[in-house]
Order: sequence, then C-alpha cells, then structure tokens
Amino acid sequence: MDIDIETLELATLDAVAPDAVGTLPGWLLPFDRTTVGRAISAVPLRHGALDAHPIPDIEARYAERGLKAQFRIADVAGLAGLHQGLLGHGYTPQQPTLTLAGTVRTWPAMAPEWSVQLSTQPSAAWASVYLSGDFDPVDGANRVRALSRSQCLVYACLVDDAGSAIAAGTAAFSQGWASLHGMRTVAQARGKGCASALIAALGQVAKERKVERCFLQVEEGNAPAISLYRNLGFQTAWLYHYWRK
Repeated sequence: MDIDIETLELATLDAVAPDAVGTLPGWLLPFDRTTVGRAISAVPLRHGALDAHPIPDIEARYAERGLKAQFRIADVAGLAGLHQGLLGHGYTPQQPTLTLAGTVRTWPAMAPEWSVQLSTQPSAAWASVYLSGDFDPVDGANRVRALSRSQCLVYACLVDDAGSAIAAGTAAFSQGWASLHGMRTVAQARGKGCASALIAALGQVAKERKVERCFLQVEEGNAPAISLYRNLGFQTAWLYHYWRK
C-alpha cells in the first residue's frame, strides 16, 4: 500500500493536538503531559534513511520541558538501524499498534434507526462516554482534553432511546486525510453496531467534504475493533511500537 507517511503523521498530531510540536529534520516531536501515546511520542516522517544519531538530541528536547522521551516507530526494515539504536539507549518496544488505511468509499451508509449527533465542537454528551465508569478515568479525561483542542475534528455521539450517550468518536479532516480517533462504546451497548453507526455518520461528512483516503490506529490486541475495520475495507499500512525506557 502506497502511503504518504509525512502527511499521515502530521494529520495524526492535528487530531490529538498536543500542547506543542517541535521538529528535527525528518521528525515530529509532540510535547504534552497526557496518557495519549501519539501526543507524546517522537515519530519519524519517513520509513527509511534514518539512524540512531537523533536519539540523544530528541531526549534533550524532551528533558528541556521536564518530560521523558518516548518514540513511536514503525516495524519496517528501513528503520532497523533506528531500532538497534533505541535498544542500545535502553528503550524497549511496547504496545504494538496497527496503522490501517483505506478509502471512505467502503464505509457503511447511514442507518435511519440510529440517532447520531454530529458537531464541530465537543459536547457534554460526547465527553460523558469517555468519562463513564467503563473506561480508565484519567485516560478518558486526557482524551477528552486532547481531542477537544483539535481544530479539525467532527465529533460524533450516539444516543439511545432514553437520551443517554452510549458511544462516541471523532473524525479528523486534515492533510487530505479523514482519520478516526477515540472510538468508544459503553459496556452495555457493545456488539450492537454502535461503532458502525458512528463511522457511517462520520463517513457522510467525509463524502460531503470530498475526502476519500482514510486511516486509523488500533492496538494489535483489539481483535473486535480490527475485525470491524477490516470489514470496512481498511488494510494494514504498518505495525508500530511505542519505545519506552
């Protein structure tokens, strides 16, 4: 699959909106105090012709802000030298995560029986899903904070017949991409098609904006989500790990 890596990674940070983003040649350095890994992990803008030399410089940049460096690195042959360099500096690969990509044309059509609320601003109902007792409260608050700061998101919230928010997610429209972030469904509503309903509604926005290419990131162990995304036409672009000391 031919992927424009640089615009995809720029779009990722546009969505999760860290406090600040620094750069080194070929790198993005997001700075934040959060549990959202993509918002705090140095990431390369290409998957080849990189070595371990930037590691001390990147560590110094994070240390200047009172932060510990961590890295988000694709498991590709072109970055083998960087992998070895990270191991030599005491980092280990953790939390394997897939980057999936595809086209919005394969997303489902909206179903009239679902009541999906869409907004360009985060709502209390949308945030309540992340802050429910079904998810880690600290991580949920961090995701609400990060996604609420973004300037390129459409927020989707699914409400049941009783008026309670049962699922939430977002689509970012940036760098020519539509990307899905923060897809969550409360425990009692899982397995009923809530995520598909959210994606259908967000997909309609993408089609109206004439954005076709799409991506998302999902942990490798999240089999139900991966199965859903595969059925929607997403394919693996690459696997990455977070490298942490």
